[in-house]
Amino acid sequence: MISQDLARQLHDAGVRWRPQAGDRFAVRSSELGDEVFTVADMVVEAREYPSGTLLAFNGTTEWALDSVQLDQTLWLPLEHQLRDLLGAAFRGLVPGPAGYEVRVQIPGRTAGETFTATDPADAYALALLALVGASATEG
Repeated sequence: MISQDLARQLHDAGVRWRPQAGDRFAVRSSELGDEVFTVADMVVEAREYPSGTLLAFNGTTEWALDSVQLDQTLWLPLEHQLRDLLGAAFRGLVPGPAGYEVRVQIPGRTAGETFTATDPADAYALALLALVGASATEG
């Protein structure tokens, strides 16, 4: 799982989240900032309303938290979700001397690029940040 710092950078770059079962997230608050929650139909359920998406905490009597607005959360995407977001730009993941290397081909650039981190999810997140940044400058 990526760090909250990388997750914040992805959010700020424009990567948006449609909650699904199995997704992990943190609540943007000083009291709950270190807690990681998982969306599940039996515990945390995404509910769509005209006013926005709520993440409802079902059956959690030990918590005084019933729900939270989606914009008060921070998605912590998993490795496979980041790889899926890279789409056709993704060229491969290989172990390297400094960790894991994610190789991508960013549209409009002649050479492929490599992003390295000790954790594969972090390498995917760095590659996605570059891809989103490149598409923002083109559009």
